[in-house]
Order: sequence, then C-alpha cells, then structure tokens
Amino acid sequence: MHIDILTLFPEMIEGVFNTSILKKAQDKNSFSYQLVNFRDYTTNKHHKVDDYPYGGGAGMVLAPQPIFDAMEAITKKRPSKPRVLLMCPQGERYTQKKAEELSREEHLIIICGHYEGYDERIREHLVTDEISIGDYVLTGGELGAMVVVDSIVRLLPDVLGNSESAPMDSFSSGLLEHPHYTRPADFRGMRVPDVLLSGDHAKIDAWRHRESLKRTLQRRKDLLNNYPLSEEDRLILKEIMDDK
Repeated sequence: MHIDILTLFPEMIEGVFNTSILKKAQDKNSFSYQLVNFRDYTTNKHHKVDDYPYGGGAGMVLAPQPIFDAMEAITKKRPSKPRVLLMCPQGERYTQKKAEELSREEHLIIICGHYEGYDERIREHLVTDEISIGDYVLTGGELGAMVVVDSIVRLLPDVLGNSESAPMDSFSSGLLEHPHYTRPADFRGMRVPDVLLSGDHAKIDAWRHRESLKRTLQRRKDLLNNYPLSEEDRLILKEIMDDK
C-alpha cells in the first residue's frame, strides 16, 4: 500500500510515521508514504492557498488550484486509481469496518484541510470518501489523517507480530474485546480468573466470548443492535442482566 497525504504541515506527521508499528510496517515494505505540501503547488505570488469565501462569512477557504494541481502530480506517477479521503467533520463517521475496507486498497490519498473549509469543487470532483473521526472540530485534518493511517496500516498482512491480534480487537468482531491478564497470577491479592489458568481452551474461549458480550452490554449496548446474536448469546445476555 502507498499513501499520499496532502498537508500544509508535514512536520506534524513525520515523527508519528517513523516510530512504532508504522515504522516497522515501512521496514517490512508493507506500506510507503509521501507527504505532499500543497503550498508548493500554488500559483499565487504570495504562496497563498486560501481565500475569502464568496458571499461573505468568517474564516478562510482552501482554494481549489493548489490541491487540484497536487493531485494531478501525484496521480501521474501511479497508474492505479486511488481512493481519495477528505478529512472533514461533515464526513462519514470513521469505524473499524471502514478501516478494514480501506486496508484492502493499493493507493490512498488523504487531503488534510485547514482554516474554515474547502472549496466545494474539491469535494465534488476529487474525493471518493469524506471521513470524520468524531463529532468535534480540530484545527486541521492532520491529526485525523494520522488516526486513519495508523488504524489501516496495522491491519495489513504481517504488520502485527501476531496474526490473530487484529481480528480480536474491539469492534473487529462487532463486540468490545474481553479483559486481558498477564503474570503474576496473584498480584496483591487480586487473582486472575481460574479459567484462564486451566489450560482448557474451549472453556477459555467461552469465557472470553461471555466477557465480550458483558462488556459490550455495559459500555456500548448500541453495538449489540447490529451483532448477529445466537440463541446462546441471548441467554448469556439475559443471565448477565438478571445478575445485576
């Protein structure tokens, strides 16, 4: 996978992309990236990339010319048709399902905005997906872009040390993840559940599934509306609710 990020502040991103899992993924050639400062493409003699909105109003709007020209320069280098993500508070709420979908792409382009917003022609003619990481507004799209890239890259083959790690994550299965424990088995009188020490993997799997259902019910009940509950799951949930 290759990811191009259009940004006015590439220095915000470099440190994050060159540490931890993202760095390891590059070392394994699982993904590559390029930071494109679209200010380099402006034809404005003062190097401006924004202007006042037609019709008046507060704030400045990113002009189309620098971003269109930057996009044309990027796509000339690569024959594959990219998915183009616009980081925008008006966009689709980002989810694990969306991350899994995007992780199957060969080429992503992410546009990071700043100021009041984008000229609408950018949205209409360049973008395939508008993404919001939550119902709040940030100063720019860079932080959101880093969140999106991290969530996608960790899903690529061989990036995580354990191939089972990503499928077991919260939201990947449709439920929140079960509790985890490590050594020692008894820490200051707080013991690890006996079932996890039993060596009986069938019982351990059943315990983990029950705990995932319980945690989801307690913390994100809305997720159960879309989860394919079996009859056994429904009985487990009833038992959990009756125990309250």
